[in-house]
Amino acid sequence: QVQLVESGGGSVQAGGSLRLSCAASGYDYSRYYMGWFRQAPGKEREGVAGILIGGGTTYYADSVKGRFTISQDNSKHTVYLQMNSLKPEDTAMYYCAADTSLVPWKVRGGSATDAWGQGTLVTVSS
Repeated sequence: QVQLVESGGGSVQAGGSLRLSCAASGYDYSRYYMGWFRQAPGKEREGVAGILIGGGTTYYADSVKGRFTISQDNSKHTVYLQMNSLKPEDTAMYYCAADTSLVPWKVRGGSATDAWGQGTLVTVSS
């Protein structure tokens, strides 16, 4: 059974930084893309960033390019999202997810099909 366990959300002032972690277990970690989606109240789900496990392919939403960095530690089966220069509009629930394709991150309202984390709240105050 695939399990994704997230950590690292919290509250920060605008301009601050947070790092999210997502630890995977229960499946062949190397076959997947992993990353984060986010959803704010009343807004559509957005694919934030994704990475090919064991490879160099990454994806970033235009809204976070240059501010967020996704990375992986394969020895720990963990993916990280370093979020810098946070803005109030980054406030949302962030969900770690896994899929065999990067497409869900790229399409509007997309949804990964293989696994989801429990979600972690990021709040950025102005």
